[in-house]
Amino acid sequence: MYKKIILKVVQLDFNFNSLYKKFYQFHGYCSQMSLKHRKEETRKKSQLEYKYNPLENACYTFDNGLRKVVPYFFNFKTYAKERWRGRTIYDVFSKEFRDRTPQYYEQEIKNGNVIINGRIATFEQIIKNGDIIEHLSHRHEPPVTDKKIDIIYQDDDIVVINKPPGIPVHPTGRYRHNSITHIMMAEMGFDSLAPCNRLDRLASGLMILARNVRIAEEMRKKMHDRRILKEYICKVRGLFPEGEIVCTEPLLTVSPKLGLNRVHPDGKPSKSTFKMLGYDGENSIVHCRPLTGRTHQLRVHLQWLGKPIVNDPVYSDIGIWGYDMKKNDTFTFNDNELFPSLIKSKKIEASSWYINKIEEAERLRGNKLDELLTGEVCDVCQAPLYSDPSQNDLRIYLHAWKYKSDDNSWSFETELPEWANIDFI
Repeated sequence: MYKKIILKVVQLDFNFNSLYKKFYQFHGYCSQMSLKHRKEETRKKSQLEYKYNPLENACYTFDNGLRKVVPYFFNFKTYAKERWRGRTIYDVFSKEFRDRTPQYYEQEIKNGNVIINGRIATFEQIIKNGDIIEHLSHRHEPPVTDKKIDIIYQDDDIVVINKPPGIPVHPTGRYRHNSITHIMMAEMGFDSLAPCNRLDRLASGLMILARNVRIAEEMRKKMHDRRILKEYICKVRGLFPEGEIVCTEPLLTVSPKLGLNRVHPDGKPSKSTFKMLGYDGENSIVHCRPLTGRTHQLRVHLQWLGKPIVNDPVYSDIGIWGYDMKKNDTFTFNDNELFPSLIKSKKIEASSWYINKIEEAERLRGNKLDELLTGEVCDVCQAPLYSDPSQNDLRIYLHAWKYKSDDNSWSFETELPEWANIDFI
């Protein structure tokens, strides 16, 4: 009898706290009650529905050659990363997620939109091991090109496409619905898709997507075991040497956060072959074969050879690498010298066009900021709205052209992109 009474008291206390918490969240920390109610409903739904309905809130519009996502509420939820531990929540948000200003995150924390372990975070709260961090935000995805995703081949196991440039393959960073997998599920009727090969957001070309987990694992293993042969086409600066050029320089990821790789003696073994197909008096069209699968392998090897891809936002930037692109340089270029140059350039490929523009705006003077801002703000979250990117901001002259199995049991090929200039190949 005594135990039953205790249990009832504990249950009553739990229910009271739960009701009070809901009342506090709804009425206590924001005068815009209707907006906060919508946010709270989104938070509850996102924890359940996103797993089963990844296209929740996916609504597209099209304008001036761009695909845009109508802004929507989304609850980001993640475990604290090791590098975040011991830092304040404000410090982490303002320095790790630079697509918004520090002032924005300050206001979000004050408004109670940042949650740690189920409780509203305070401005100076220190992140600890095991913390679960949530941020309920009004999400503005960057626009991508509205070019068609052409299907080259499909069966019950795989779908092979010609990926347009400027669209990430899967949700990453600020991109969610504006990704290849979500667009294809929303507009082509696919239930689920898993990318089998990697392709940079700005690159175009052949992508293999599996329609189930088993096939995805099989294809990825074949990629890892180098049983799938890949051929790329790119446009590089200047006259490329004649004959087959083999580059076996090791590649090192010097900053995963910045998405930066370079040739370095401590790097992983890497091998690429290159052959010029044509020259137009200014730039060369080059056939490429990556014989290993390192991140940015072709881009870095071409930079090291002194013939970077002409519009590569990182590896062709003379402000970072110098006029000679640090050709054949593995030792004298100090990473401590490289990072300030890279940060100053604000051309981190892994970042979205908006991140580049926001960071560029930070170093502009006075009214020049207006060249990037539309002068308008979001009615819901008061975030400043930025001008649209051009098509040139959304592409790099690197194209995945052909894939085939090592036993010649299958092969796929895309059309060449317009910049490949077939007339002189």
